[in-house]
Amino acid sequence: MGAFSEKDQERIQFAIEEAEKSTSGEIRICIEKHCPNNVLDRAVKYFHKLGMGQTTLRNGVLIYLATNDHKFAIIGDAGINKVVPENFWDSTKEAMRHHFKANNLTEGIVTGVQLAGEQLKKYFPYNTGDKNELPNNIAFIGRDKH
Repeated sequence: MGAFSEKDQERIQFAIEEAEKSTSGEIRICIEKHCPNNVLDRAVKYFHKLGMGQTTLRNGVLIYLATNDHKFAIIGDAGINKVVPENFWDSTKEAMRHHFKANNLTEGIVTGVQLAGEQLKKYFPYNTGDKNELPNNIAFIGRDKH
């Protein structure tokens, strides 16, 4: 069995759907086994590859995780980075890291999604007629579904 069972994947996707009900923002999860270079560079690469910079309000958030290398990053687009507190991504990473250290990847990701969703809701509330601009499924890079 991989790092994420079907139940884990459903839980993560549900957390994204719940977070996005209150915001026009978009949250994506990108997972691969290995991060061959700098984790932020890798996250930026997939941020663009997944079309996250194309949202109308530039309010996409990507949580990137390299499971075997124990690396992760959270990056937000220009719109969200302009408004969240300066230490927001660091405090979110610390909350996630707590779960990761306990070997609970799913709970860590769900925590990150919930915290990102709270900030998105505050600064980019849901607007009537808002459409989901990006898919809510996990983007697995390389092998399928780890």
